Amino acid sequence: MAKRLFQIILIAMLLGVAAGWAAHAQLDVKGQADFAAAMKIVTDIFLRLIKMVIAPLVLTTLIVGIAHMRDPKTLGRVGLRTMIWFIAASLFSLALGLVMVNLIQPGAGFDASPPDAVAVAPTAENFTLANFITHLVPRSIIEAMATNEILQIVIFSVFAGVALAKLGEKTAKVVDMLEQGAYLMLKITEYVMLLAPFAVFAALAGVVATKGLGVIITYGKFVGGFYLSLLILWAALAFAGRLVIGRRIGELVAAIREPVIIAFSTASSEAAYPKLLERLERFGVPNRIASFVLPLGYSFNLDGSMMYCAFATLFIAQAYGVEMTAVQQITMLLFLMVTSKGMAAVPRASLVVIAATLTAFNLPADGLLLLLAVDQFLDMGRSGTNIVGNSVATAAVAKWEGMLRDSPLAPPLAERALDENAGAVTASRRG
Repeated sequence: MAKRLFQIILIAMLLGVAAGWAAHAQLDVKGQADFAAAMKIVTDIFLRLIKMVIAPLVLTTLIVGIAHMRDPKTLGRVGLRTMIWFIAASLFSLALGLVMVNLIQPGAGFDASPPDAVAVAPTAENFTLANFITHLVPRSIIEAMATNEILQIVIFSVFAGVALAKLGEKTAKVVDMLEQGAYLMLKITEYVMLLAPFAVFAALAGVVATKGLGVIITYGKFVGGFYLSLLILWAALAFAGRLVIGRRIGELVAAIREPVIIAFSTASSEAAYPKLLERLERFGVPNRIASFVLPLGYSFNLDGSMMYCAFATLFIAQAYGVEMTAVQQITMLLFLMVTSKGMAAVPRASLVVIAATLTAFNLPADGLLLLLAVDQFLDMGRSGTNIVGNSVATAAVAKWEGMLRDSPLAPPLAERALDENAGAVTASRRG
């Protein structure tokens, strides 16, 4: 079934590009906009359905996973190893972006006159380190879930999970109830994912209809250089994964191909979260590890997005003929290391981070408009890369903990629940 859905999604991608190209060629500007608006309805419905399940899914699976760890030392060790991997991956991604943009020089000779932009470029006026740290702590878990603030949900879930683990048998029924809630959310997610091919078709058809494929030619050196950098990053992540989990890295790549395609085509890492959680469990990562590492990764381990921030910021500097010294570039890398974490939950977060960086280093703020024409195409690549980075990180942490199961066909949490329920029903009928 999974292989069939993957094939259907690939077909939907091709059909979406073809439909968008036909609309771009046959319709005038207004017609293209109307066509894209119609396609956006389908995409928005799918993304809203995904957002509907993410908060309760993260809450239930993370609390249950931590509660089952029992030993607080285990939780601390897993958290430390997770953050070490995230920091190392972040620094590597940013450094790779700086190296590649200096080698390729995509902004050299580029027309620095920013194109007319329909959308207003985001700004970073309200970002401060103090605001970020304060924002980590939820005022209300209900508010955090209503606004899908993943980091705040993680903070509450850690407190709740540790408390349940400490109370042990006294709260066993609460853990059981939350585990049943996780089963329920995973089953709902399974139904939602049946709409993925339609969302993939609509997302690609809409963006190609309005932008056309010609915009990629105009920005060819920039887009091509960025995707080449992403391929190198993928290879580096696969190599790091090979060092930790061994030959099974190939199995991991095969297991996550469907979530990667979903994230790529919808330009949303969030859209792939439920399917990614299931795929990692099927690969052999215990739920207690996957449900803990993944939510943190969605806030602290956006490898593709971070590399894009470094790559795009220097592209703007090159386009305006601004020379940046090695010291300035290293300082910018450290600045991006902080701001990329602080804006993880902001819509179009990469552009917001770039806006903050341009302001901090006195680079032309209007340069951000240069990115808007192709940002959707680039967002697809960085969203898919974020999925790869978090998948490798999760599998690596599970391996370090000695919890990575050898069988790549180990059933995920939802399927185990269905099997257990089916067995219980059968037993009751026989009785």
